Amino acid sequence: MNQTQTRARVLLVEDEALIAMLLEDMLTDLDCDIVATAAELGEAVALARTEAIDIAIIDINLRGVAAYPVAQALRERGIPFAFVTGYGAAGSDPAHQDIPVLQKPFRGAHLESIVQRLRAQGCTADS
Repeated sequence: MNQTQTRARVLLVEDEALIAMLLEDMLTDLDCDIVATAAELGEAVALARTEAIDIAIIDINLRGVAAYPVAQALRERGIPFAFVTGYGAAGSDPAHQDIPVLQKPFRGAHLESIVQRLRAQGCTADS
């Protein structure tokens, strides 16, 4: 993301509609634009490979299916992302131990901290 851009373009991957709506509202309040929201793995992977996004927030477990292919697609593009999970950091794959984790239930301050971290990583990647 370049320095003149003030709003981050976000891909949100979340299969629980109420949590997705809550995250959309919270992210909008944090100067983010939701480019797309996906609740299913195939759609999420396709969006991660093609959408013009700056950061992504990914629920690790999409109706019992691990969302790691979404993470891999984002890594390949150099797009920073964070996981959302009810299992904490212990619920993530060791291959992704460097990825920030937003623990459900979460607080706005924790989401804000993660978004700031991801935006900073995006600025670094664009330099």
